[in-house]
Amino acid sequence: MEQSKNPFQATAAIVFLLITGALYIICVWSPPSSNPFLPYQESSCQQSNFTTVKFPVNDELGLALDEASTPNKTVIIAVVNKAYVEQSVRAETTMLDLFLESFWLGEGTRPLLDHLLLVTVDQTAYERCKFKRLHCYRLVTDGVDFGGEKVYMSEEFIKMMWRRTLFLLDVLRRGYNFIFTDTDVMWLRNPFAKLSPNGTEDLQISVDTFTGDPRPELNFINTGFYYIRSNNKTISLFDTWYSQKDNSTGKKEQDVLVDLMRDGLFGQLDLRVRFLETKHFSGFCQDSGDVSAVATVHANCCRHISAKVRDLTAVLRDWKRFQAVLTRYPNAARNITESFRWSPHTGCWNSWKVNKKTP
Repeated sequence: MEQSKNPFQATAAIVFLLITGALYIICVWSPPSSNPFLPYQESSCQQSNFTTVKFPVNDELGLALDEASTPNKTVIIAVVNKAYVEQSVRAETTMLDLFLESFWLGEGTRPLLDHLLLVTVDQTAYERCKFKRLHCYRLVTDGVDFGGEKVYMSEEFIKMMWRRTLFLLDVLRRGYNFIFTDTDVMWLRNPFAKLSPNGTEDLQISVDTFTGDPRPELNFINTGFYYIRSNNKTISLFDTWYSQKDNSTGKKEQDVLVDLMRDGLFGQLDLRVRFLETKHFSGFCQDSGDVSAVATVHANCCRHISAKVRDLTAVLRDWKRFQAVLTRYPNAARNITESFRWSPHTGCWNSWKVNKKTP
């Protein structure tokens, strides 16, 4: 009887070891894949570094985030209102249409639309989002109309930016990592390929002008595009940031974050922050000098939607021409790239003229 047990015990031990080894491999190693979020496919076996906040199972935002996110809870978030989705009489397109068109024209960007959550702040924007069959969430703010154009630094503009900050704090508390992107950012290449591959940074944020200096006080950050990981440090950052809302009259939320950064908050929270180079994450404040490397183009340093639409239309036209010439003359790729120049951002430059709105 004793002899008949030993083979069974040995076999059971071997099976147990094989299962344990397989689980270890799944947790530690993942094979190459075509997933556009590949550099950020953190192991689901790792313990998250944040305090869990429980929300109702059928919570509308929770369902929207779950539908749009990757398996490791990463999502792309953009916020729109009526002014960004409706075409004016004189306009040829809308900001939202340009934004989505960039995903179609960009390199490796089409699959990313599956992970885009469009947050709409009015009913018109929500209906347009649903019509385009995107992942949509209706952000309701009682007693506030966010439907029309909110001119840069107007009172309504500042209110909308703070409401956005509060919403994004909610997303972080739910354990989601995200790229936040303004819809006036054109996605010409998959930005995840240009972000830090080791995933150790808590925040990777765009800048108006790139200094190359890692010290926070020497960088002009722009909250129109950034990647942030959900953990206790980033939740504390957003919590502190939003708590300054009522003590910052006349300042937009980005200005307040700059003040907190220069007062040492990043260091106090032990945040690992990377300031994104404009070579890859460019804008109208500082163009990328390398079209072969650029991932995004932001219509920053611009005041009106009509001006942004005009100049971003030119950006996509430049991009299509570059790709067409490159396809036709592949052997001359180096010369084509070196001779490339972006069209002047005339509409945005003129948008700053006093009492003159770019047509």
